[in-house]
Amino acid sequence: MKSRLITIGIVFLISIFALSACSSNAENEPAEKQDTEMETNSDKQSDTEMESGSDDHMEMDHSSTGEVPDDLKAADNPTYEVGSQAIIQSEHMKGMKGAKATIAGAFHTTVYSVSYTPTTGGERVKNHKWVIHEEIADAKEVPFEPGSEVTIEASHMKGMKGATAVIETAKETTVYMVDYMPTTGGDKVTNHKWVTENELSPIE
Repeated sequence: MKSRLITIGIVFLISIFALSACSSNAENEPAEKQDTEMETNSDKQSDTEMESGSDDHMEMDHSSTGEVPDDLKAADNPTYEVGSQAIIQSEHMKGMKGAKATIAGAFHTTVYSVSYTPTTGGERVKNHKWVIHEEIADAKEVPFEPGSEVTIEASHMKGMKGATAVIETAKETTVYMVDYMPTTGGDKVTNHKWVTENELSPIE
């Protein structure tokens, strides 16, 4: 009888340990799963933030080599001479408006605002400012009229060169290539193309 009670006691203890172990595993599994999900979400968020930051930087970096089309004519008596300074009044991109610009080039041409779908895909760009006459494929002496469909040869932004565009506006004027420091900070933008004459004001 005594040995039978001992056996029952041992079985009872083993059952308790087994139930305790199962309960512990059940409690740990959700926590581990939750930790894994948090790490995965954190990784995804970091990747998104990096990609977003990279895109923002790319959009801000509108510097160029300063090369211009061979047939582009320098302006004879520009309001803002090369080497002079002016204040940018346009906000083509973040940090542009209010920046002090140094004139790197002044040219007389017809300037267009255009809408196009990038060759690299993505959303359609509407009323991009600016593309000049000499940056349009097969451009003749006569300027294009609004509504004309053209092919862009400029590569101011990714996916622009080779894109089919619609001319939204056209104006004969002086355009400027400028260097400036964004008002929002960051790297200096050099040889930015383009700013029109009415988008500049003298430094008082």
